[in-house]
Amino acid sequence: MRFLGLGRPALRDDGALLAAAAQGDAKAYAEIVDRYFTPVYRFVWRMTNGHADSEDIAQDAFVKLWQNPAQVREAGALKGWLMRVAANAVIDRARKAKPQAMDEVPDVADSRPVQDEQWARTAAAHTVDAAISHLPDRQKMALSLVYFQGMSNIEAAAAMETTVEAVESLLARARRSLKASLQDGWRDVLDGLQDAST
Repeated sequence: MRFLGLGRPALRDDGALLAAAAQGDAKAYAEIVDRYFTPVYRFVWRMTNGHADSEDIAQDAFVKLWQNPAQVREAGALKGWLMRVAANAVIDRARKAKPQAMDEVPDVADSRPVQDEQWARTAAAHTVDAAISHLPDRQKMALSLVYFQGMSNIEAAAAMETTVEAVESLLARARRSLKASLQDGWRDVLDGLQDAST
């Protein structure tokens, strides 16, 4: 399903690509996938805390686009539309999935030697990712769109089909929750990130 590295320059804007894809142009669709698969996948990966289904969920958003490109009413909203479809798929899967307690998940040892600074960076990132994974879905979505996908609050609001004020409120609540959940270990997180950057 995923088209990788087709090696052609992206010459058309989203509107032209959507119009061509609606006419059945597979090359236009492939260009959309080339342009947006990585950010959609990263968004899904962040929303699912790195779950193995991340790529499948991201691909599902592109399948929905392939099935009916006319669903995207405004070409400038293509990325936001893909993010919203992917986010809805994440939420749907989370509702259907049976939660597994972390104590039941076996630890897998990495057989490769790991340097101390890589370990510190990885540990800090896991601490932050774990805290983010406990946020409510809407807060996690707003945080992922704005901080990890680089969207403005206006773009995130459009992708989430809500107001800018609602996004700002979700971000504020997410930051407060993260601050509270990381308050005991914040020094370790900062030390890990500082060690990794030196």
